[in-house]
Parts: sequence; C-alpha cells; structure tokens
Amino acid sequence: MADRAERQAPATIHAGGEWLEAGSGATREILDPADARPFAVVAEGDEKDAERAVAAARQAFDHGPWPGTPVGERAALLRRVAGLLVRDREELGLLESRDAGKTAEEGRIDIDCVADAFRYFADLVAGEAPGRVVDAGSPDIHSVVVHEPVGVCALITPWNYPLLQASWKIAPALAAGNTFVIKPSEITPMTTIALIDLLTEAGLPAGVANLVTGPGHTVGARLAEHPDVDLVSFTGGLVSGTKVARAAAPTVKKVALELGGKNPNVVFADACATEEGFDTAVDQALNAAFIHSGQVCSAGARLIIEESVRERFVAELARRAARIRLGRGTAEGAECGPLVSEQQRAKVEAYVRSALEEGAVLRSGGRRPEPSAERPATGYFYEPTVLDRCHREMKVVREEVFGPVLTVETFCTEDEAVALANDTEYGLAGAVWTADAGRARRVAGRLRHGTVWINDFHPYLPQAEWGGFGKSGVGRELGPAGLAEYRETKHVYQNLAPKPVRWFAG
Repeated sequence: MADRAERQAPATIHAGGEWLEAGSGATREILDPADARPFAVVAEGDEKDAERAVAAARQAFDHGPWPGTPVGERAALLRRVAGLLVRDREELGLLESRDAGKTAEEGRIDIDCVADAFRYFADLVAGEAPGRVVDAGSPDIHSVVVHEPVGVCALITPWNYPLLQASWKIAPALAAGNTFVIKPSEITPMTTIALIDLLTEAGLPAGVANLVTGPGHTVGARLAEHPDVDLVSFTGGLVSGTKVARAAAPTVKKVALELGGKNPNVVFADACATEEGFDTAVDQALNAAFIHSGQVCSAGARLIIEESVRERFVAELARRAARIRLGRGTAEGAECGPLVSEQQRAKVEAYVRSALEEGAVLRSGGRRPEPSAERPATGYFYEPTVLDRCHREMKVVREEVFGPVLTVETFCTEDEAVALANDTEYGLAGAVWTADAGRARRVAGRLRHGTVWINDFHPYLPQAEWGGFGKSGVGRELGPAGLAEYRETKHVYQNLAPKPVRWFAG
C-alpha cells in the first residue's frame, strides 16, 4: 500500500491533493467492534472542511485535466487501481474486518468485488462509441448525442460495506470524468482513506478525489446542499436519505439514493421436496439473514415459507443458527462477527424485545453470547436470532432491523406468498425458491423489488443495475445505468450548409 508514514494520524481530510487535519482540530477515535478498543484516530471534519473539499473538486473539474482526459486513459487508470487493490488485498481485507466487524474472509471478498467494480467500469467506458448519431433526414445535418460528466459529485457511504459501497460510486464517477468529495461513515472510514492513497498512487490528478471524515449532520448535510455540488449519491437509512433529498432540492442537483430494504425470502414446499433441495434452501436462508451479522441492505430478513414445511424448516434453521460461531473477525473459525457499535446492538435488542411482546416465538438466539477469548465481553456481539410465528403487524417485520434477526411468516397459496412479499414500504431485493420453473417466473415477475433471485440469495453482477422500488430509493448503481447516473446528455446539432431562414422581414 502507498506509504503514509509521513502523515499524522488525524490528517485524514484530503482536499486538493493534500492530507489535512480538521480545521477545528477535532478528532475521533475509531473503535474495533470486537472489543470496543480504539485502534485509529481520524479528523472530525465539519462544514468548513466540506467547503474546502468542494472548492478543490470544483477547481479540478472546471480547470483541471481530468474531465477532458480521453476515455482510454481514464480506463487505464481505473485498471491500475484494480491492480493496486489486488496487491493490497490482504492488508485491506483485514482493515475492513477490523473497521466494520466482519470476518476477515468477508473482508477479502469485499476487496475482490471492489477490484471487479473498477475493472468493469474501465471496460465499459473504453468500449463505448464516441456518440450516438441521430438521423436528421438531411445530408447537410450532422446530429449526435454525447455524454459528458455531471461535474462535482458528493458521495456519502454507509458503515456496513465501507469500501465496496465507495467503489460503486467512485469507479463510475471517475470513468465518466467527474471530480468528487466522498464522506465515509464516521465510524468505518479507514479503507476509504486507504483508497484515496491508491488513487493518488495510480496517477489521479490532484483535486479529483477529495475526502472529508466527519459526521453526517454536518459534513453530509453541507455536501448535499452545497450549490457547487452537481450530484449527490447517498447510501444509508431512510430517515437520512430523505434529509439528503430535501437538502438537495433547492439547487435541483441530481440525486441517487439507496435506502435499504426489508427483503422477503419466499420458500415454496416443492423446493424442499428432496433432501438436497431442503438442505440448500435452509443453508441459503441462513446466508441470506446472517452474513455480516445481518448488517446488509439486501439481507433476507423475512423468511416467508409455505405452511406445510414450516415446522421442519424452521426447526432445522434454528438448530443451525445456534451453531454459528461468533468471534472477532480475525479469529480462527469465526463465521460471524460483532455488530458495528453498541448503539446498533441496542437497536437490535429493542426490536427483539418488541417482537416477543407482540407474540413472536423465539426459536434461537435473542441474547448476547457468553464471553470468550474470541468474543470479548466488551465487544458488540449478538446471537443469530430466529423469530417464529411473526405477522405483518409486528414492528420487527415492518422495519429494517439491520442485525442478525430473521422473522418467519407463512403462506398457503402462491397469491398469498406474493402478497406477503410485496406488503412492505421497501422494495430492494427478494428471492423465490421453487422447483417449478413456471411458478418461479410468475412470482419473480410479480415481486415489486429491484433485484429478484430465483433459487439463490445475495449474488450481484457488476454489469447488472442495482436499485429498488418504493422507499428503497431512487437511481441505480452498477451496470450501464450506474454509469449514466454520473453523466449529462448533450445533443450536438451541426448544420454543414447553413442558409438564411427568413422568418422575419428585414
């Protein structure tokens, strides 16, 4: 990784090619969620630091070389970044694990996906035609539609997948020729800081990539409302997302929002007709709900299962959930890490309490685990929890918990399954499990969710758009539509043989 030995620890604000401390001198300790001990110190930026970063990005866009750099050169830089990510995979994966609490293997996989995103957008822009010719009906008219960068982009990312979510925004923004200011979550900023160093090492001009570490209510709010910001892309919770949209409205800037989900995993009895089918559906239900301790916007937190197989399925699900090995992400054999913060664990505990008060049946988990060498008592651990006999009136079923909690609902007919799956204000992702190909297509077609998996859960493709319906947000990431978010469209109409029109006397 790039040598950062000369930079003092609190100098984590990057503006105009320089690493800076917060103007106020404020700092924040970054805690390891496995033991609540600080392992890093970063600058605690504010509105003035955001102003400085936006000014640098504006200068670099209006007067710097990057917007006019040929797409082939931009693509080559993105590929160099991918190569540097591969080089530093182990270090970055461990840093992501320590920062966000996920297992080291999850961290390594995240770095692989980040490198894939940079390669994908490099290939996408490098292979594009320079413009779309429009037939104007005359040999004297040359008409073409071209794409240009939006300008200065404010990128606000969440704490659960710090580097992956950053790459989904940074890679297309750079591929399109924009400059940006990124604000990572104030509790998981470390790998985003490292990525800025890699961009510099790859040869990105000064001022193109800018970063402000600090809280959302100051730094994020200022970025969203700033008149010199042309686009704001936000991934996070619904409440914060609505504030971003409101702040961006007066300047009518482009807005992309990914605001989470409450995702159904629909299992029909025929998917469990064989032992292999049953075991696969149970295994994937565990993966859907408990990867990264359920702190995933697309987590399959709602199991919607056909009544005839409910008891056998839930019993096996609960048995296996109770065997998931919790521990520090770097611990040998750890399958699931801690929650990201004490605040997040308290939120999860409150949801489980309310569910039990409303009549849910606890089948596994529902408590903090016994401390061990791999699970310090000071860490933010919570057992994978299965709540049976749930219904739509329950708060735990309606709202996004963002923790290792799986609720179970049942159905008897296909129409009932679809109605339950769609009975949510969110619409990010969902899945259907069935051995009937016709049913799979029917149900997938009726689900009002941005991504639908059939007989699988969680895979995503860089070339496929990612977004949602309803309160899961607006805009798209990944794929050609993800690149389009960071572009403006211009129609260039050239008259090769201009003549007087004579509309008016004179």
